Amino acid sequence: MEGWESCHYAIIINMQNDCKNKWSNKTIKPDEEERMNSLMDFRTELKRRLIVFDGAMGTMIQRYGLPPGQLPETYNILHPDVIEDIHRQYVEAGADVITTNTFGANELKLKGTGYTVEQVITRAVALARRAVGNRWVALDMGPIGQLMEPMGLLSFEQAYELYARQVKAGVQAGADLILIETLGDLYEAKAAVLAAKENCSLPVVCTLTFDQSGRTLTGADPLTAVVVLEGLGVDALGVNCSLGPEGLLPIVKEFISYSSLPVLVQPNAGLPQMVDGRAVYPLTPEVFRQHILTMIRMGVRLVGGCCGTTPDFIKAIKQAMEGLTPEAMPARKFTAVASGSRTVILGHSVKMIGGSISARFNQGIAEAIRNNAIGDIVSEAIIQRSQKADILAVDVAIPEIDEKEIMLNLVREIQAVVNLPLELDSSNTEALKAALKMYNGKPLVRGVSAEQEVMDSIFPVIAKYGACVVGYPEDENGTPVDARDRLKMAERIVRTAESYGIPKEDVIIDCTMGDRAEPSTEAMEALKAIKLIKDELCLVTTLDMRKVCRSWPNGESVGSTYLAMALTYGLDVPVVDQGDVRIAETVKAFRLLSGQRQG
Repeated sequence: MEGWESCHYAIIINMQNDCKNKWSNKTIKPDEEERMNSLMDFRTELKRRLIVFDGAMGTMIQRYGLPPGQLPETYNILHPDVIEDIHRQYVEAGADVITTNTFGANELKLKGTGYTVEQVITRAVALARRAVGNRWVALDMGPIGQLMEPMGLLSFEQAYELYARQVKAGVQAGADLILIETLGDLYEAKAAVLAAKENCSLPVVCTLTFDQSGRTLTGADPLTAVVVLEGLGVDALGVNCSLGPEGLLPIVKEFISYSSLPVLVQPNAGLPQMVDGRAVYPLTPEVFRQHILTMIRMGVRLVGGCCGTTPDFIKAIKQAMEGLTPEAMPARKFTAVASGSRTVILGHSVKMIGGSISARFNQGIAEAIRNNAIGDIVSEAIIQRSQKADILAVDVAIPEIDEKEIMLNLVREIQAVVNLPLELDSSNTEALKAALKMYNGKPLVRGVSAEQEVMDSIFPVIAKYGACVVGYPEDENGTPVDARDRLKMAERIVRTAESYGIPKEDVIIDCTMGDRAEPSTEAMEALKAIKLIKDELCLVTTLDMRKVCRSWPNGESVGSTYLAMALTYGLDVPVVDQGDVRIAETVKAFRLLSGQRQG
């Protein structure tokens, strides 16, 4: 594989005009607005036909004599005629979208060349613009070239700033789309996507690269990629480079199965073979075309080529697609949270949230937080993983600490050693924002009531960073006892979430029992609420068993019995103390008797 290869792809536009849009705080410049309006035709075309992207840039530049070790992006300035000619060849071959020669045009890779990011990108966009006619120009951004923490030294903040600089330059130069491609680290992809979304209003597409194991370099599978990238609000997603088209088929099938967005595929022309010191790709345009047609029949809407492909490949694809229409895109709805390499789907079987990392419920954790003993807290996370927790709750809210700093450090350290998704619990909005931005994956956020003020402060943050949220059916008057009243509040939470662009599937309802300590009618009403919310709203439900077990007399015994009852009413995700043997055994027994997988 040519590591610096330009690899290409497509896009749909999903620009929201609602004042509550998660990106509505940005000011759109007149020239950007004009380009956005011109792209509406692309959106229309995407609904009625397939879209073809161009092929490899690096392969083509090599044919023009690129010296070994020279950065291909310098050709934008040193040999602009070459780059423009390559773009024109792809246009003549039938490509609908042309990507700029900026794959490696970041600050680190350009160091020592004598050229700035702005110089290289400005020239690249201009060259593509001159060649495209009525086609679209996509700003191409590849991997930075350094491993991110914890595997490497590059921080999330540094990666974000590097990509943000590229985005700003591309927008200023007149790019129509932002293309993020060939990334082997989903965490780096998140940095790039956020840099794009927070610094422009152009459509964003992101494709990852996978090896023969079906995972990225850092371990993300297609399901996790879909869950995280859709949560971040990309316009299209998929896979490029990686393997030849035949080797990509199982990966593409997974993307199609999980994604509710258009899928882009840009394979290599087979696996390269070294001949006389050069990488030679074995597939012919005709064989490549047949594989692409297979993918289109599977549901792929956006196609192009990567390493080893040329205008001949794009021409073959374009000719073969004459008269074809895209497959319908069924809505795929499911509730899921994820770390950078592991996804937990909720609602199909009982999952457990390990609740031991809580300053409110665990005095040992509270003391560790006060003493900044992060290692002790990470050790507890490892223990909970061994005790079969599916998700880990993180709650550091105690007086007289810097909650933002503690939350960031703790999330960073836990994610470095434990690959379970996290639930973040904080009433400090700034701490929550910071943690969500740097979180690697799609987390769960606990603690949104039905109070309008609370929802208006938290939901924009949830929407922006692509998290799931736990809602409490309570307002300024507390938690109603009656199950129907709780259902109404749950409906209010869902409606408000959807108004902010948060899909219903990303809302989970905690059928809390309030602050009453005695088992009573309320206990049964809470169970009835679980069933109502499951049956009438089709939402995932959760219940904090820590509170139950600590509030009631004989808490462990009563709690395990109540948990068993709640599970029969449809409870999906209890929050438990993983060290409570009775609770753990109750979940295990329910899974066995209901025919669910263990763990």
